[in-house]
Formats: sequence, structure tokens, C-alpha cells
Amino acid sequence: MAHLSSTFRAAASLQMPAASRSLCRRCFSSATAQTTEKSVPYHKTLKDESSQAQGPTKPLPKLADVVVVGGGSLGCQTIYHLAKMGVTNAVLLERDRLTSGTTWHTAGLLWQLRPSDVEVELLAHTRNVVSQDLEEETGLHTGWIQNGGLFIASNKQRLDEYKRLMSLGKVYGVESYVLSPAETKDLYPLMNVDDLYGTLYVPKDGTMDPAGTCTTLTRAATARGALVIENCPVTGIQVRADDFGVQRVTAVETSYGTIQTPCVVNCAGVWARALGQMAGVSVPLVAMHHAYVVTERIEGIQNMPNVRDHDASVYLRLQGDALSVGGYESNPIFWEEVSDKFAFGLFDLDWDVFMQHIEGAINRVPALEKTGIKSTVCGPESFTADHKPLMGEAPEVRGFFLGCGFNSAGMMLGGGCGKELAHWIIHGRPEKDMYGYDIRRFHHSLTNNNRWIRERSHESYAKNYSVVFPYDEPLAGRNMRKDPLHEELLQQGCVFQERHGWERPGWFNTQGAAPILDYDYYGAYDQKPHEAYAYNHLLGDEYTFDFPPHHNTIKKECLTCRNAVAVFDMSYFGKFYLVGPEASKAADWLFTADVSKSPGSTVYTCMLNKRGGVESDLTVSRISPGSQASLAPAFEGDGYYLAVGGAVAQHNWSHIMRVLQDMKFQCKLLDCSEELGMISIQGPLSRTVLQELLDTDLSNEAFPFSSHKLAKVAGCMVRAMRLSFVGEMGWELHVPKRDCVRVYQAVMKAGAQHSIANAGYRAIDSLSIEKGYRHWHADLRPDDTPLEAGLAFTCKLKSGIRFLGREALEAQKATGVSRRLVCFTVEEKVPLFGLEAIWRNGQVVGHIRRADFGFAINKTIAYGYIRNLDGGPVSLEYVKGGDYMLERMGVTYPARAHTKSPFDPENKRVKGVY
Repeated sequence: MAHLSSTFRAAASLQMPAASRSLCRRCFSSATAQTTEKSVPYHKTLKDESSQAQGPTKPLPKLADVVVVGGGSLGCQTIYHLAKMGVTNAVLLERDRLTSGTTWHTAGLLWQLRPSDVEVELLAHTRNVVSQDLEEETGLHTGWIQNGGLFIASNKQRLDEYKRLMSLGKVYGVESYVLSPAETKDLYPLMNVDDLYGTLYVPKDGTMDPAGTCTTLTRAATARGALVIENCPVTGIQVRADDFGVQRVTAVETSYGTIQTPCVVNCAGVWARALGQMAGVSVPLVAMHHAYVVTERIEGIQNMPNVRDHDASVYLRLQGDALSVGGYESNPIFWEEVSDKFAFGLFDLDWDVFMQHIEGAINRVPALEKTGIKSTVCGPESFTADHKPLMGEAPEVRGFFLGCGFNSAGMMLGGGCGKELAHWIIHGRPEKDMYGYDIRRFHHSLTNNNRWIRERSHESYAKNYSVVFPYDEPLAGRNMRKDPLHEELLQQGCVFQERHGWERPGWFNTQGAAPILDYDYYGAYDQKPHEAYAYNHLLGDEYTFDFPPHHNTIKKECLTCRNAVAVFDMSYFGKFYLVGPEASKAADWLFTADVSKSPGSTVYTCMLNKRGGVESDLTVSRISPGSQASLAPAFEGDGYYLAVGGAVAQHNWSHIMRVLQDMKFQCKLLDCSEELGMISIQGPLSRTVLQELLDTDLSNEAFPFSSHKLAKVAGCMVRAMRLSFVGEMGWELHVPKRDCVRVYQAVMKAGAQHSIANAGYRAIDSLSIEKGYRHWHADLRPDDTPLEAGLAFTCKLKSGIRFLGREALEAQKATGVSRRLVCFTVEEKVPLFGLEAIWRNGQVVGHIRRADFGFAINKTIAYGYIRNLDGGPVSLEYVKGGDYMLERMGVTYPARAHTKSPFDPENKRVKGVY
């Protein structure tokens, strides 16, 4: 056997001259001759029961309501939850035996705290399923072990991150404690604490057994009528166009027969991409080697908690009287040619790649230095562009659902995600806000772009254990979509953010251009890392939980907008046309507000799901037929121009298309996002600047708020809209892309004498929260209703017009809302970023969803939903009747609750009243 220290020294020898390196490699090879065993550390795996018999373990049915493909954690959890929700005619097909792909070798860790409220809820459900529900239902033990979890902090920033998790945990009743180094030593005597800043201890974390969990899940599912068939590879997916041209799943093909079904669930893990190709669906994931080693027995390690030392990029999982040691390296090995015959397989461990974890492990638990390595576990795992799973119905094919790409967290997230996926399949949407996992979070131009998938998946893997800072941006997969003003703004110091593949302005740096360079893989794979990379340096400056160093630069952009005039490039917005004979009928059903007004009107509205949750907020403008292509298209019937947030354009498009298909409306949805730019001029002097340029009267009488016109600017035809995302008088100019630079330069020239300035989305974030405007997927999500979010004014409930979600809103209005979005301000100048706990009269009643600093009122502003712990409705009187504190990293700060926006509550400024 080899000791961890000897293998680390062997790796260090790779820096020696070639002759010495060769000698040491021979020594290393000899020393590790007894550690070439590849085996997982579980007492039982389903590999033991695998037989060479050919053919499925059960006869295939002719028909099924749902066919789940893949018998790993997600497939088993999904079939279990489908059966539990009443879908008895469901089938799971596994090409080999359950768990044989990636699940069988997983480490099986479960950590309850993550920097996401939804993920905390998903993890809680998984824990309940494996530790309680399954045993009660089947009488079988799943292999759950509750030994606790310990997060290691070697610096203040890391401990601050853990304190944020602790505060969020209080909202959900997750017990956790911040420990000093001495307290950590008492808890874990074998640990070296000399270099610790502190730790976060979560007593009820634990580990799961993959074989025990999956067999128990399928036992419970089959008891409810589900059918689980092993040794049955899928060979094809039948897809056909219906009478309206919509592609739909019709059947699953295997070598042993075909199952007619309207619904297939892709839970094939590493093999999910190949399964997607069978149906013409892009599945943006890559396969990589992912490894850990299992040590020999360690005296005194029994009953110790699992450890995550993020700064060393290593985890230590308790394995009886030994440890499993693994982590995330900067140079993972891609599995280039995924074999469809690979089952219960492991790769040879590449010690050159894995060795970077050894030093951290020995430093944290010095006893490892003289501990032998019993076996290595290096298997395939699937990874995605943002280290989040791929879930939901594919935009390309109706009835084809994804439940894959779990980034080595399929066991941990499986219960929560299996439940949500089952609900999605049955009811058309999940119960929780699953947008962060929804395949529609990615634009369709990215999901089959191999360069983007590979680069982003690598970076997400390599940075998996990095501190999650509020203003971080990826370096991989950049410059995929650039609007017409990109080069112009780059030269003016624009620091770009990436959203939906677009490069959008974040803020403007006074020190000059900071271009985004091709991805260098952080120097891995013999790539030369960039030197003096200005953009990366600017990102690094903002790695803080304090106010960022560019705080005052963003302040200047905000106050220029409030006091003079600022220009925002919003060209990344999604821009759609809804046109056709039944466009008005479709608009009535889709939109909560009454948009059936005369051409020239613009309305802010929401789109809802059946349960009344907000799927989108957007502006809808009634238009007349034209002859100018993307700016004023020709059409028959009625027409509407939709402007939606660019980061969620694919989600909006897919939602609208699904509704049009389900309701069979005779109309079309046209995407002109790439053909039009969008320049927004906002501030008290916006009319003064634009009146010099536009060939139309901009007075309040001639051009009121929430209206639009075609007009000319610098000889170019544009659609001018009097709207604001920042709470000021202003206009948006929707411009054909060929004219964007010309129009922008004309605006800047006219505004020069009025101190006009560029501003970015960091300023928009601050200005909009100050005015009380919502941001979808922050303080407004699919699990929030307009009544809860203070957007009842967008709903045509006083009319007789039916719309999607109306019945749910009417029921909620009758009973009163059980939670409500509340605005808070904090007197002390302290940065908040979201996830902070909200205390009311000494009790936790919710958490902050969105926060920023408001420069005009000079206060931190935060929005969060609060609930009534007594179970009653949350009325405005209830809101006003509480004393509030916001908890940031374990420290509480007095806060004031507002029932109206703290800035311009009478809404005068957007109307030009200053």
C-alpha cells in the first residue's frame, strides 16, 4: 500500500529534472503497486447482483403514461415520486442494473446548507425521504448515516460565506453553529486547526448509500404500481409533429419492443446527451472523470463529521473507520468518447491530476500522512455550464423532460428534484421556483455550442469550491452574443456582464478598456494563462462581502441618472412580436393586464402559470401593421410588441409558445431580439436631450408615459417608448441594429452639454430597487403571485376577461395572502446581498430575496417575503405592526418596513413632475 505522504512526494518529484523524475516515477509506481485496486467503499453494490443474462428483467408494456430512462439516483427518485403522486402507469428503463452508471460510485454526501433558498428546500426533502419516509413506507433502511458536516474556513471571507449560510439556515430550521478553532478541535480531535479562521458545524448532515437508497426507492415505487425494468437499453425515441406542427414524443424504442408514451424523462446522466440526440434535443453537458481515494483504517476517526475544506478544494467523507478523500481539481479529465457499454466501471486514477488534493487532506488531518490507501474510485460524472442540473421540458420537443447533469450531486439533490420533476410532468410546472435548474435558462444558441459547453463546464467544475461572491462573472464562454454597441462601449471603459450568452454593460471603468479574452482554462491543459488581464483583475477586486471597491463609480452613474441624464444600453432584451388573427385573444389569455388598447399604448404586465405564479413580467405594446421588417413588421389581424428581460428571454419564449400550442391560438410569435438594439435615455434632462433629436413632440400631452411612436433620430427610424426601469422620466429607443451606433453617437453628442453619461446594469439594479421595481427571478418568481408581490395593479380582476392563473388569484384574494413582499431599509450603512434572515418581533418570518444600496436615499434597501407564523393572512396592518431586524452573517440590524417605495412614492418623476 502507499501512504498519502509518499504519493504527495512522488507528485512533487514531477518538478525534478527528467532523469530524476523518471526514477521517482518508478519508485512511485512500485510503492503504489498494492493500491491499484479500484473499488467503491460500500458493503453492497448492485454490481454484485449483476448477471450476464440477456434481456429485460420484466416484460415491456405496450403503453405507459411516462417512461423514465436511467436507473440512477434521479431516475429512481423520479419514478418513486411519480408513483407517490398517483401515476401508476409509469415505467423506468435501465440499460444495465440500477445505479450502474455513475450513482454506484458516488460519495453520497448530503450537506443541508447552500447559498440558495430553493436548494435548501430541495436538500431538506431529500433528507426526509432517505432518513424517514422510505423506511416508514417499506420497513427497509436506506443506509442513511447522520454524522454531521463541518465546513472549514481558512480566512475571513470564507467564514463570512458560512455565516451567510447559517443565517439562511435559521429561516428553514437547519441547526448550525459557527465554531472557533478550539471548539473545532474538541469536536474533531484529529484535525489540524492551527491555520483555521473558524468552521461551520451542521449536526444533521450525513451520508447516503447509493444501492440502499435506489433499491428502496424502486421497492416503494413498484408497490404503488410502477414498473422497473433492468437490462433494457433504449435504442430510439419516436417524435412526430401534430396537426399544428408541434414536435411531440410518441414512443420509446428498445431492442425488445416499443412502448407507446407521450412522455419520456431523460435521467441518463453521462449518457443523457446521446439520449437527447435520439429525440432531436440538445442536452448541454460534458462527461468528466471524478475521483476519490479510500484510506485504510484510521484510529480515532469513527463518528467524526464529514468535512469540506473548500479553500483546499478537498472533502473528507467518513467511511466507517476510514475516510474517502476527494475534491475538485483545476485540470479535470474530459471523457471524450462516452461508451454506451460502460456499466459498473471505473477508470484508472491519474495521480498527476488527483495529487493536488493530497496536500490539503494531509494538512487538515495529519494522521493521513501515515495512512495507507485502500482503493481508488475514479468514475464518470456529468457536468454543466453553471454547475446546476438540467431539468424540465425541452424547448424542442413536447413531452421530452430532462433530469440530468447533476454535477456529482445527484444523490444529494435527488429527492427534492425527483419530486419537483414528477410535479412538473403531471401538472406542467414544478411546485418550487426551479428556474435555476430549468433547461430554458440557457438560450437555444448555446445548448448545442460545444465550445461554450466545454469551457463553461470546466470553469464551473474548477471553481466549485470557490467562495460565491455577489458580483462574480465567468471568464469562460464569453463574447458569444454581442450587441451593435459592444465595441463602442468597450472603448469607453464598459465592464461587461454575461447574461444568456449576451455581453451586457455592467458598469463603466474610468481606467480604460477591459476586454474579455479567450478562455485560458486557468493555465490548465498546457494553456498559457493570460498576463495582466484587466477584466479578471477588476472581477478580483470585487471578491468581497463588503461594499465593492467600485461602489462610488456606480454611485456616480446612479446620481447622474437621478439628477441629469444617463444612457443605458439594454439591447440584450428579448424582443418578440405576437401577431395574427387571434393575437388579441392570445394576449387576453397570456397577460394579466388589459393590453387590448389602441395602437400606441404600452402596458406593464405579468404572465402567470395555472397556480397564479409569475412566469414573467414584461411590457406589451399594441402596434399597427407596418412595412419596416424588424421595427414595424407587416401582419394580418392584431399585433403586439413584447420587450422582456434578456437574461430570461428563452424562458419567456418557451412559456408563450407552450400556451399558444396548448390553447391552439391562430397567431405567430416572432423573435427580433438580434435585429433590434435598445437604447434607454433616463433622467430629468432626458426630454431636453431627446427633443433636439426626435422629429416628434415629447411633451407630456403629446407623448405621455406608457406610450410609444415611430420617430426619426439622426435620420434613422426608431420606435420610441416612454418607459422607465429606473423611476425617472425617460424614453427607450428601439433601433434596427444597423443604425444603433449612429443613434447612440447622436444621443451622446446632444447630451454632452447636459453632462450625459453611460450607465450599466449595476446602476439599474440600484435605481430599480430604490424605486420598488421588481426583478424577475429575484423578488418575483414562478412561486410568487402578483398579489403577494404587490403587483395586483397589473391584474384585470375587475374586468370579465379570463386569463391564465386568474382563478388562483381570485381564490387567494378571497382568503388573503399568506406571505407578502416587503421593502426594508437599514439605517446603518451595511451591505446586504440577499439570503439574510428577517426577524419580526423576535421571530424569523422570512429571508431577503434581493438587496442593494440606494444612493439617492443613501440607505441599504432589501426586499423579502414575510409570513405570519400564526397561519393568518399577512395584511398591510400586519406588516406595519412589527419591529424588524435583518440578520447579516449572524449579526442583526434594525430595519424599517415600508408599504410604499421609499423613493418617489407618489410616482411623479416618471411622469415628468420634478
